[in-house]
Amino acid sequence: MAQSFFENLEARARQTGSLLCVGLDPHPADLVENSADTRGTPALRAAGPRQGAEAALNFCLRLIEATAEFALAFKPNAAFFEAFGPSGWEALKAVIAAVPPGIPVILDAKRGDIASTAEAYARAAFETLGAHALTASPYLGRDSLEPLLRDTARAVFMLCKTSNPGSADLQDLELAGFPGGVGEPRRLYEHVAGLAAAWNANGNLGLVVGATHPAALQRVRAAAPDLWILAPGVGAQGGDLRAALKAGLRADGLGLLLPVSRAISRAADPAQAARALVDEINAVRKDLKQADSVQRISTNEQSPGNTGFPAALADGLLAAGCVRFGQFTLKSGLVSPIYIDLRRLISHPALLAAVGAAYRPLLAGLSYARLAALPYAALPIAAAISLQSGRPFIYPRKEAKDYGTRVEIEGEFQPGETVVVIDDLATTGESKFEAIQKLTAAGLTVRDVVVLVDRQSGAAQNLDAAGLRLHAVFTLSALLDYWERVGSVPPDQIAAARAFLAQ
Repeated sequence: MAQSFFENLEARARQTGSLLCVGLDPHPADLVENSADTRGTPALRAAGPRQGAEAALNFCLRLIEATAEFALAFKPNAAFFEAFGPSGWEALKAVIAAVPPGIPVILDAKRGDIASTAEAYARAAFETLGAHALTASPYLGRDSLEPLLRDTARAVFMLCKTSNPGSADLQDLELAGFPGGVGEPRRLYEHVAGLAAAWNANGNLGLVVGATHPAALQRVRAAAPDLWILAPGVGAQGGDLRAALKAGLRADGLGLLLPVSRAISRAADPAQAARALVDEINAVRKDLKQADSVQRISTNEQSPGNTGFPAALADGLLAAGCVRFGQFTLKSGLVSPIYIDLRRLISHPALLAAVGAAYRPLLAGLSYARLAALPYAALPIAAAISLQSGRPFIYPRKEAKDYGTRVEIEGEFQPGETVVVIDDLATTGESKFEAIQKLTAAGLTVRDVVVLVDRQSGAAQNLDAAGLRLHAVFTLSALLDYWERVGSVPPDQIAAARAFLAQ
């Protein structure tokens, strides 16, 4: 099955190192100025629709050829083509077809309607024109988006906080009874962002948030930490590039798509302008990453647990008895001086929520449609992650039911989707393979396993040999180091646990 839109987008972002989306906006003024280059067409206001459409087509073809090397995506604006009637529609279709294979195309049309009308918009954008994604308004509610999201290979960027000054008229309205940021009410655009995270069942929904509003962009990122955001406004609209990147990038340095049109199309050398923008974006990304590293190191040095992981969560696990020291007989028959029991999390809701939040930075760097929790300890963890992120989850049963549906995997999914396996612990990794086999037998793709604690007993190596990547919030040795530093666990128990690990 072909990659989803966002899987393709992320793969190209990593391959090219670009977050630049080149806008294809054939403004009439640009076409008049360049009319001599398009077969000597006179001023477009005096020309017919066919000549205007041809000028728009040629304008965009030159821009695509000049910038394809540097573009993460292209974004044609439907309005500039529709203004030329049927000829403009044909020009728009030819522009989309001219984009080199592998480069995503986002049709900027801001559609929004319901039922059969929305279905017709979907057919027009995706089937007739061949676009890979579409901008749309959520004002009519979830059912207006469902026809546009039905094809999991296509995507929708939902308007959230638009770049124009007048967006405040509606999008900044405060919602009574809905908490927002610390000490502040929730704004309507924040609510929209939260809805998007919950509606993203197929992994093909993103948001539109103007780079001209960095404070709003930061709040949206907090409400939807995993979603891709299309952030117009850098360039002619005056959006600050550094502020936008700082506010909108995900933890993995991706998740933000920056559309720029006039600053490239009106440059003397569009290719050089695109290259310079990509270089500038990446220089800022690098600088922000270094500044973040320095900040984290500084913050850790001010605490007794200079370990680079969430110390409060480590303390909470110990206090809740999720990690205990003594003499415990394991399933293998070995006697261990340490026992990790994360099933106890269900009796500590706040701690369970903190565990779910700790998984999310790891998940932000992965491409997947659903979580796949392994019974039983990981089920409440996956539920916490799902409630916070809006990502749906499924789980393979340990045993198939001999009644009812008799399914082996509970929850909704589509064969061909990529899922990320969620578990509580990783020891040798062997317990993961039976569940992963059930998932792959159902047509699902598994590339990554994410756990809270890696016991460092060979799981990473065994999973790697099977082509799977292990990601852990904590390693057991890092937890021991931290508890030793802060004096939470007696030294003899720490030493016994380390000796057991070394066996």
